[in-house]
Amino acid sequence: MRLKSIKNIEKITKTMKIVASTRLGKAQKVMGSSRVYQTSDLDFFKTAETEAPEGSDRTLIIAITSDKGLCGSIHSQMGKKTRAALAEYPNADVVTIGDKQKVQVLRSNADKLIMSFNGVGKESPSFYEASLIVDELTKLGDYDKVVVLYNKFTSSVSFEPSAANIFSQASIEASSKLSVFDIEDDNETTAVLAKVALTNAIFAGMAEGYASEISARRNAMENASKNAGDMINKYSILYNRTRQAVITNELVDIITGASSLN
Repeated sequence: MRLKSIKNIEKITKTMKIVASTRLGKAQKVMGSSRVYQTSDLDFFKTAETEAPEGSDRTLIIAITSDKGLCGSIHSQMGKKTRAALAEYPNADVVTIGDKQKVQVLRSNADKLIMSFNGVGKESPSFYEASLIVDELTKLGDYDKVVVLYNKFTSSVSFEPSAANIFSQASIEASSKLSVFDIEDDNETTAVLAKVALTNAIFAGMAEGYASEISARRNAMENASKNAGDMINKYSILYNRTRQAVITNELVDIITGASSLN
């Protein structure tokens, strides 16, 4: 019975691995596109030397995971990253994207959580999905700095909890080297830039996290399949030995019985 159950589990984990492998290619393609826009925004902030106003404590932390499990330590690592960010910005508010991160924040810093989103991670994320999230975030008011936390895809076998700093319109307009850029109608342009940069960061974070999660799930299912295979071999040997011992004992009984009759 146990051997049959393990074989059924092996079939499930192998199927889940195949599904994850199929999704990973699409996830990496979306991730590659999102990186282009995020990199441009971060380069702009770096060149303009954009910073949050000195003494400001209006910081928002956005922690991105998903609603699903069975993907190794990917969610717990983001939980550690979020707690570290809260230690750095003790007065910050927190928004979570994904139920897994929401549960961890509620457990450790429930008073900091002001908004959460779920239903993510089912398919590859889109810019439109990120823009809907930003529309809701604008209802929270202005923050001088937004820290977007996400799992960065580094390879098919590893990921790295990372952070991207995005700044408000006021912070952008106060940038010491904003004059490097030829900007017409500063007010309107910087307002759009602040919103688009946040949308790009969330989209990139969701895309990176999705690719990392799919890769981690594929690896987890591969390891689970391997472990199941090892257990199947172990129990098969045990079963065959036990069966052979039973047959041998029965043969001994038959031979002994036949001898006694003679």
